[in-house]
Amino acid sequence: MPQQSEIPSGQQGEENFVCLLEDNARRLGAKPALVWDGGALSWAELDQRASGFAHFLAAKGAGPGDRIATLIPNHWSFAVALLGILKLGATAATLHPTLKPEELAEVMADLQPRLLVENVTADKGSWKTTRFTSAAAVIVYTSGSTARPKGAVFGHDAFTFANRSWGGPVMGITPDDIVLGALPFAHNYGMNSSLLAPLLYGATVVIVEHYSPEAVLEIIQKRRVTVFPGVATMFRRVLNSPAFARADLSSLRLAVSGAAPCPWELCEEWRAKTGTRILRGYGMTEVPRPISYSSDDPKEVADAIGRAIPDARLRVVDDEGRPLGGGEVGELWINCPSATSGYLNAVEETRAVLTNGWFKTGDLVTVSPEGFVQIMGRKRERILRGGYSVFPQEVERVLLSHPAIAEAAVVGVPNPDLNEEVAAFVTLKPGAAAGAVELSRYCQEHLAHFKFPRHIVIVDELPKGAAGKVIKAELLTERYWRQPHRKPEHAA
Repeated sequence: MPQQSEIPSGQQGEENFVCLLEDNARRLGAKPALVWDGGALSWAELDQRASGFAHFLAAKGAGPGDRIATLIPNHWSFAVALLGILKLGATAATLHPTLKPEELAEVMADLQPRLLVENVTADKGSWKTTRFTSAAAVIVYTSGSTARPKGAVFGHDAFTFANRSWGGPVMGITPDDIVLGALPFAHNYGMNSSLLAPLLYGATVVIVEHYSPEAVLEIIQKRRVTVFPGVATMFRRVLNSPAFARADLSSLRLAVSGAAPCPWELCEEWRAKTGTRILRGYGMTEVPRPISYSSDDPKEVADAIGRAIPDARLRVVDDEGRPLGGGEVGELWINCPSATSGYLNAVEETRAVLTNGWFKTGDLVTVSPEGFVQIMGRKRERILRGGYSVFPQEVERVLLSHPAIAEAAVVGVPNPDLNEEVAAFVTLKPGAAAGAVELSRYCQEHLAHFKFPRHIVIVDELPKGAAGKVIKAELLTERYWRQPHRKPEHAA
């Protein structure tokens, strides 16, 4: 198991995360690090290709401290690019490849990277990595509660702590494990749980380039996968697949859920049908997995999300930030070594969520005497759809750019498979005409696939308070959501 190393006297900065994987490459050599349908990279080959890519970046004029963006789907080249960037001493900004041009342009304007990498073409090589660096390791973008995107910045110490926690107390990864890489690597959850934490602990990652429940079932059986990180939607679709009845899942020892709540009923059904446990937990882009059940602790509480991982501290506070007693409902604050140091180019937004090392989650919780955390609701309006975070203001902004729409309000509505679905309520400008199908297509042209609203309801007016602010809670009442003369219209 990797051990925490101290910065030698006179060294500046934090230990470069990639050096830990370089140590593994020297030790593991010919062992497969990454495998996929039709190919594989050994540990030595992965390290050599990442070194070759570092040379490629340097030849393009990039250097230590530069920001380099990637726009790569789940593929071996994602790992090569990420590790090559870290070897260079640069900072990787992993962007989701499904971003629409408008979304990408907005992120790029904020990030101002030295390079954007969409393809990896690099020969094998060698590279001498500086072990200690003052540059950040990664920047991961999350759509914020304001209109513009925000890049959460993580130093190497935070990045290393997150992956040690994922691979150690949470999943209990060993070099004998085969871990399924089906989650999007561009997001913190997939990048850490499905790629880097397994590599940090010497395991082999099986990359799933195109997810489907049938493909996952086939890969688990063929590759003898032992650990399956996923989201609740993935587990539900696997159970519902016609291929499930004939699949051999005997190699699995653990499934891991994240990104969105995993219903206890689904966990029970999964255990009954597969004989394995879904390890539930809690995290967000800014604070990866500070709360979790752990692989070596069999105790579970049906409505809880686990307990604080080692070295993570929790605080439950009222609206004025004053600590509350046990069992009281309040906002969850987290102090954890894996937390972001702040948002790029966003001083005020950073101050709003970080106070003396405490990250304000916006989620309302209770904590039992034994430390089990139960989510009660959200102060923020974030929608959790199938493991993805969707923020209403971003969707509303796209809707309001349509020439026929006067006002728009977006909310999350319950969905048994995705946890929540995106629903939009709009009013039209006088004399304008537009239908739900047209508006849905418009949103699909301007938003990533997981963001556009599947329900669009056209109303005469939106409910508002005395100050003119839309009262979104009323949108889910019978008057708006199920009124007999205006049923919700379902988009494809």
